[in-house]
Amino acid sequence: MFLLAGLFVASLSQAQQTDNKPPVKKIEVTGSAEIEITPDEIYLDIALREYKNKGVKVEMTTLEIQLQKAVKEAGIPASDLTIANVFGTNYDNWWSKKKKDPDFMARKQYRLKLSNLDKVNDILGAVDAEGIESVNISSYTHSKMEDYRKQVKTKALQAAKAKATYMLEAIGNTIDGVLEVQEINTDNYSDVQPVVFAANSFARSANAESADASSFKKIKVRAEVRAVFFIK
Repeated sequence: MFLLAGLFVASLSQAQQTDNKPPVKKIEVTGSAEIEITPDEIYLDIALREYKNKGVKVEMTTLEIQLQKAVKEAGIPASDLTIANVFGTNYDNWWSKKKKDPDFMARKQYRLKLSNLDKVNDILGAVDAEGIESVNISSYTHSKMEDYRKQVKTKALQAAKAKATYMLEAIGNTIDGVLEVQEINTDNYSDVQPVVFAANSFARSANAESADASSFKKIKVRAEVRAVFFIK
């Protein structure tokens, strides 16, 4: 009984010491950062359509050869030009209609991967203008996006530390290490959802206005963090 009483008193003493322990002095702040980068992976959708020139049909094969040749002459790998869509219910129906109906105008959509828009007009200008039904930028991103994400998160945390530092300096204190860091609004960048742009101004002829990367919308990469620092 004496032993149990002693343990009880010791436990009560420790609890009182814990209760009397001064609270941890800390400061909680948020930090954010944002950078803008020019995309270097742009995906251009080019829709081709057969048409008649003075009663003579210009076949899809002719238009495809023109486009493929223009891409090659622009120094772009052939693998960066792929078929995105063959308009119709499916390819078999499309081919069947094309064989049975001489007036059927076939349509095909290609997707071209570009690092910039400098050569767009040259490429599209090499294809019969009547054979280009539409041109759209389907999506864009940057090949080093992960590096930029890390960079902006680092800047956001540095901003949080700088904020805590000057706030404490105003009252004669300093930070003494970090207690907690939490991402609040990271991975917020515009390549999450592909943005579609009408690009009809791009190229119906070689005389179309120049489209360059300087006028292209940049990608905004933003991050925000919550940080808790000890106060010395």
